[in-house]
Amino acid sequence: MAKQILVTGGTGYIGSHTVVELQEKGFDVVIVDNLSNSKIEVLDNIEKITGIRPAFENFDLSERELTDNFFQKYPNIDAIIHFAAYKAVGESVQKPLEYYRNNMGSLMNLLECMNKYKVPHMVFSSSCTVYGQPEVLPVTEQTPRKEAESPYGNTKAICEDIMRDYCKANEAINCIALRYFNPIGAHPSALIGELPVGVPNNLVPFITQTAAGLREELSIFGDDYDTEDGTAIRDYINVVDLAKAHVVAIDRMLNGQTKANYEYFNVGTGSGYSVMQLVKSFIEVTGVDLKYKLVDRRAGDIEKIWADTTYGNNELGWKAEKTLEETLASAWAWEKNVRGL
Repeated sequence: MAKQILVTGGTGYIGSHTVVELQEKGFDVVIVDNLSNSKIEVLDNIEKITGIRPAFENFDLSERELTDNFFQKYPNIDAIIHFAAYKAVGESVQKPLEYYRNNMGSLMNLLECMNKYKVPHMVFSSSCTVYGQPEVLPVTEQTPRKEAESPYGNTKAICEDIMRDYCKANEAINCIALRYFNPIGAHPSALIGELPVGVPNNLVPFITQTAAGLREELSIFGDDYDTEDGTAIRDYINVVDLAKAHVVAIDRMLNGQTKANYEYFNVGTGSGYSVMQLVKSFIEVTGVDLKYKLVDRRAGDIEKIWADTTYGNNELGWKAEKTLEETLASAWAWEKNVRGL
């Protein structure tokens, strides 16, 4: 019988790609999503890719009673991948209480239900934001966490601490936190990709929407950072590569290969690119002339960060494979498909 995996936030950007990878590996997937930043039509496109329509429940995991009711309805969940969270750095600076209430409350409700309903495994969507602005680059898993630059980043650090402490108190619970860097790109089918509700908070959908004519021009936040071209540097990982890392982490737990009941891994490419490099690479790959302007820095953004992926690559047997160029091409193919271009 196929193992049943709950994917929270499964109609979202990373969640939908992970659902596809899970289904293609033979897992039975159940999605919980409140559709606050995604569309129900994503289920149709998942089905087009895999031939399987995942079970879907629409509710907010920060509602404790509804979360409990879910586990009563689905008593055979073997593991959870928890994506559902608010995730915009800038917005979190403006609305900190909403971020703390939602991101921490939903995790705690899930952990309580894991214990109550004997669900032993969780993969948690963490972030490189837990490192703040590191003093030494690249960052390894041993790099000290620093005070977060935003409430969003702080919720990820606090959630990691909650899982660590809960795992100490409950030996039957296993959690893996994947600290990932900047996911970009889309599925090669161009049927799923990043489609934020409203104005995008992430760079690549803003680039593709500008290229498609939906936005007048791209704003590049900050040109006075201590980098070669003055723009911020990030480690950009293809979303399909990232999705596969979640499947590998699930397998690690289900096959009893964990070395502790709480583990954490960096998930990136190991290379840093500046915002300007990314923009110029997009123009080169697509041949689309992109209008952009340099504006002031954005609150909560850090200057530069990229991963040392050695430990995660060795432990998980996983490695990012797709190039920046093919990743940007996939993002543009997705945008054109969505807009009918």
